[in-house]
Amino acid sequence: MAAVLLVLLLAWPLGLALWADGRIAHVEARSGAADTPGVTYLLAGSDSRADAGIEDGTEGARTDTIMLLHDPASGPAALISLPRDAYVEIPDNGANKLNAAFSWGGPALLTRTVEQMTGLTVDHYVEVGFTGVEGVVDAVGGVELCLDYPVNDELSGLVWEQPGCRLADGRTALAFSRMRYSDPNGDIGRTQRQQQVIGAITSAVTDPGVLVSPGKQASLVRAGTDALTTSEGTGIVDLGRLALAFRSATGPGGITGTPWLLSLDYRPGGVGSAVQLDDARNAELWAGIRDGSLPAGVVGGVPGT
Repeated sequence: MAAVLLVLLLAWPLGLALWADGRIAHVEARSGAADTPGVTYLLAGSDSRADAGIEDGTEGARTDTIMLLHDPASGPAALISLPRDAYVEIPDNGANKLNAAFSWGGPALLTRTVEQMTGLTVDHYVEVGFTGVEGVVDAVGGVELCLDYPVNDELSGLVWEQPGCRLADGRTALAFSRMRYSDPNGDIGRTQRQQQVIGAITSAVTDPGVLVSPGKQASLVRAGTDALTTSEGTGIVDLGRLALAFRSATGPGGITGTPWLLSLDYRPGGVGSAVQLDDARNAELWAGIRDGSLPAGVVGGVPGT
């Protein structure tokens, strides 16, 4: 009997991994560009109303969240949030906001745009659907989130009555990560909250209470894979490595932040208010991230703020 139990305990993680791998949807996203050193992940949050069952007049899909995670051959891992309103050159389409690349050409065009912007070749593309955050947070029993000001934001649905930390369910975590107009720092503040949510989820899924519970593991895998789409060739092992790189980047020895910005209200004409990037300074930033030569800490933002 003990031998049977041992076999079941050993087989469960393997069976769970194989089941999870088979549930992941794939999409053509990689550009075929020459490899660059290290491993680069492009993470996108797809704001598809259809997937979420929301009918608010918004058609198609957008990207509320765009992050670049780089794990160099040596040196600190880096997680950089790319402002969706960053004014960039989109291959074959001219200059526009970064999230227009996803709207116009899906993951493939977004990947090409980010590669052109950073000089880093994307090895793995991972997209999380609109309902993904909600399902995963509920599967782990909620996550602790912190906000230092009260909010009652009608657009996102976030209600945070008192400054401080609280255990948030999936619906609250989703609103927490989407809220922008009530944030005094706009898109930059939102990217910081999105990183907080992902970090909280990463901690929650490695909690011993989840790791030793087959039921919780199965619920988590089901919720996660229902929301995930990855590039062809990106499987559950790659997602595990992504999680480790994310934990490293957001830990004390990692690098987090945004690109260097010149303006949060840049108006080049034809696109409304956009985020202007400091291209000269960012060239050094991307090279340092690629080579693992930057010191740990927070990078980017608007100089002087």
